[in-house]
Amino acid sequence: MAFWIASSPHNHMQSETSAIMRLVIYATIPGLFAQWYFFGWGNIIHISLAIITALVAEFTVLSLREKKITTQLFDGSAILTAVLIGISLPAIAPWWISVIGAAFAIVIVKQLYGGLGHNPFNPAMAAYVMLLISFPLQMTSWQPPLELMALPLSFVDTLSVIISGFTIDGYSVEQLRMHVDGYTMATPLDTVKTNLTLGLTVGESMESPVIGNNFGLGWEWINAGFLLGGLFLLAKKAINWATPFSFLASLFVCSLVAFLLSQDSNASTMFHWFNGACMLGAFFILTDPVSGATSIKGRLLFGALAGFLVFIIRKYGGYPDAIAFSVLLCNMAAPLIDQYTRPRTYGHNITNNPPKNSGNE
Repeated sequence: MAFWIASSPHNHMQSETSAIMRLVIYATIPGLFAQWYFFGWGNIIHISLAIITALVAEFTVLSLREKKITTQLFDGSAILTAVLIGISLPAIAPWWISVIGAAFAIVIVKQLYGGLGHNPFNPAMAAYVMLLISFPLQMTSWQPPLELMALPLSFVDTLSVIISGFTIDGYSVEQLRMHVDGYTMATPLDTVKTNLTLGLTVGESMESPVIGNNFGLGWEWINAGFLLGGLFLLAKKAINWATPFSFLASLFVCSLVAFLLSQDSNASTMFHWFNGACMLGAFFILTDPVSGATSIKGRLLFGALAGFLVFIIRKYGGYPDAIAFSVLLCNMAAPLIDQYTRPRTYGHNITNNPPKNSGNE
């Protein structure tokens, strides 16, 4: 079964919205499985909390707006937004982070603008940026992969630390973030960024245990999982190829040029591809038909701009991942991109002047 989606006003959707939303949710399973395998139950718990919050928020707003509740509540859009938020959060962030994020995404970013199809920004990424700016401590409390943790973390311990801030045995979030050698861990992107400011080279940073044997212990497999899910969506024609292709190509070219100019201060192209939320952003965020560009040329430009912004922010900005910020900046630019890349309309004169009468008056 093939799914075809297009942005308004030329919406040739051959399947119901709910079917497409379900397909996208199913496509996140490989990445979610890798996330669970390397980092435990935290993101699964946050996804559950975000889904409950999103459905309650959607029901409340639809009731106040006197809209058809059943149709819109279960179209899958709120659940997909919640899943993307839960995936993006640190696994041991407090419970109220996912609740606030999901409520903000649905009430403010989605429904305040008129509901599905009217929101100018991607709800999940807008919520993520709001949380990151408002609660930087909680949003940067990334735990190390399970095999590097000094303390074991079971499902019960994970649930306890998310709800109360402590495990069953009384260990805090900061203690859980400790490596077996006794120092606080960070993500591979954070590690390289911090080490460069301390005068270390990228090569020296790659010796950190959090990097592992390739590009980032656990993170490389998470990105591989979302890449697999993205290819599945492309095969099903649920998303258009232009945006993820141009995004990954742009990020590849920018990072390759920088790497060739200075290998000591720039990470490899594959390091950029397989760390952070790169593949999640490429296939599940930037391809949002509502907040992205519409034409093929527009999508190519939209994705290329996003890839360039991710590299620039990762290189020179204060937020190592940069996916969410680049998405929102591209959402702002989408109307302008559409204006200059819309297909030519045939059957009309170039000017508004009517054709001159060739006969004698």
